[in-house]
Amino acid sequence: MIAVDTNVLVYAHRAESEWFPAASAIVKQLAESGEPWAIPWPCIHEFLAVVTHPRIYQPPTPLPNAIEQVAIWLESPSLRLIGEMRGHWKELQAIALAGKIRGGAIHDARIVATCREHGVRELLSADRDFARLGGLTVKNPLVK
Repeated sequence: MIAVDTNVLVYAHRAESEWFPAASAIVKQLAESGEPWAIPWPCIHEFLAVVTHPRIYQPPTPLPNAIEQVAIWLESPSLRLIGEMRGHWKELQAIALAGKIRGGAIHDARIVATCREHGVRELLSADRDFARLGGLTVKNPLVK
């Protein structure tokens, strides 16, 4: 299964982004393919926080519009929203210690742990920080 990180979701939503065409095409392809794909819950939360933040976007996406965007993604019958499971703490702990992770990178470790718990094999992200976390193939779908 393939999972999608926050930045790809943000770029797929914000039409003024230089990455909008590629990101929106990728999300559309996943949503329409019929193959299972995933969005980790932390990425949904972060998506809402980023696109509605007035210091990040001028103008920010109004909250009802951001919520509607998530609702549109949820219409994909093959989408799986994934979250922490019973063994999450051990998985997160192992990833954080192995990668000597701290600070803001703990959030990325949380996403990787969640993905690994659900058998995700590939994470689509433009964030290079995931590479040091291991145990998951990370691909930037926005560059060829």
